[in-house]
Amino acid sequence: MWYCIIATDYKNSLSLRKKYRPKHLKRIEELQSQGRLLIAGPFPKIDSVEPGPNGFTGSLIVAEFNSLLDATEWAHKDPFMLNGVYKSVNVKPFKKTLP
Repeated sequence: MWYCIIATDYKNSLSLRKKYRPKHLKRIEELQSQGRLLIAGPFPKIDSVEPGPNGFTGSLIVAEFNSLLDATEWAHKDPFMLNGVYKSVNVKPFKKTLP
């Protein structure tokens, strides 16, 4: 089943986000290589694809897991969560309808 992982960043976490981004992306790329990733990306703090020093407010990942528990455990082991980028993570089942 698909699960939506919605993460909220701590304020002023951009430097930590940059530091841990390679480890964070590696985990997401593993989901992609397994055919389990639907979409992933950050929420810019301002109305811009490249927010620069304004940074981000969080992230969205929609991926396939065996259960809500598996998705939640995966989300809580993310380098962003473990190293002070994410303040919180909310995981919900997701039903893909379109396209």
